[in-house]
Amino acid sequence: MKNSILIVDDQEINRVLLAELFKDEYNIIEAENGQEALDIINEDDSIIAVMLDLIMPVMDGMSVLSELNRTGKIYNIPVFIITAADNMQMLTGAYNLGAVDIISKPFRMCFIKARISNIVELYRHRNELVDIVDESVEKMSKINDKMVETLATLIEFRDCESGEHVKRIKNITIKLMTKVSEMFREYRLDKSTIAKIGTASILHDVGKIAIPDNILKKPGRLTPEEFEIMKIHTVKGCDILAQMPEDIMDHEVYRFSYDICRHHHERWDGRGYPDGLKGDEVSIWAQVAAVADVFDALTSPRVYKASFNVETAVKMINNGECGQFNPKVLEAFNSIVDDLVKKHSEEEE
Repeated sequence: MKNSILIVDDQEINRVLLAELFKDEYNIIEAENGQEALDIINEDDSIIAVMLDLIMPVMDGMSVLSELNRTGKIYNIPVFIITAADNMQMLTGAYNLGAVDIISKPFRMCFIKARISNIVELYRHRNELVDIVDESVEKMSKINDKMVETLATLIEFRDCESGEHVKRIKNITIKLMTKVSEMFREYRLDKSTIAKIGTASILHDVGKIAIPDNILKKPGRLTPEEFEIMKIHTVKGCDILAQMPEDIMDHEVYRFSYDICRHHHERWDGRGYPDGLKGDEVSIWAQVAAVADVFDALTSPRVYKASFNVETAVKMINNGECGQFNPKVLEAFNSIVDDLVKKHSEEEE
């Protein structure tokens, strides 16, 4: 399939002249106004350049540039302004909105083809490089996630867990953080950030490696003294993370991991540990990871207890039996309970 050039001009003669110049190398698409041009750009992935008149009916060229700038398409498709206007303010505005060149009317045909072809080729190479970089970043992100998951799983084995706990925490954290973000503007985060928070939540209990076996694996209830020792896994985990080389973990994942590790036992009313933070003094990602951790702990068997069913666990969380949580986080949690019940049933099967 040939690449396409979109020629946007309300004057047919101009479209004919430019189409004749490029018809042998490219598929030519024509539009008579800006709105028609935007509709074509949004539907046709073959367009590699746009030749855009500024003064047109229905929608002018400046409005088209503004929309392409807003959607980010201006960074992938070079836009050439074709105009007889010599209004410097207008032309400067076009450049500021991302136009790459001005082609003045009447056309000098001998120069137009070379100018456009050179810039199209530059954009093609740049877009190829961007794709290569994006693939590399994605590959490194997957390696980073797997490394973090492996480290956390080793800790879980010591805690007599199968390693599935950390995977469940990650999945619940992502699901709950997504719902909180959708429901409450003040906590809104993009998909990429939420994915990093999910990865970071895996390391919430990394500090348990510093807890003696006789406490960590005790089948019965901890004494007050033993519980005080257990509580230090939050700060010990941060000590461990602080020793990691700066280049071994994505900077944001590290920041989220450190925060979640230290604060996933803080509570909304300030009665948590280790810092006794209250309300939104605790980051929203640590709040979300805390609910995910409590829910999975309640619904999974441990050396010191049998598992609760999902309905009982949800009731305990809402009644404050596991500490007070942000009412907004609980509202989001309750809205995804049915999905969690379904997921839990599938895992039991």
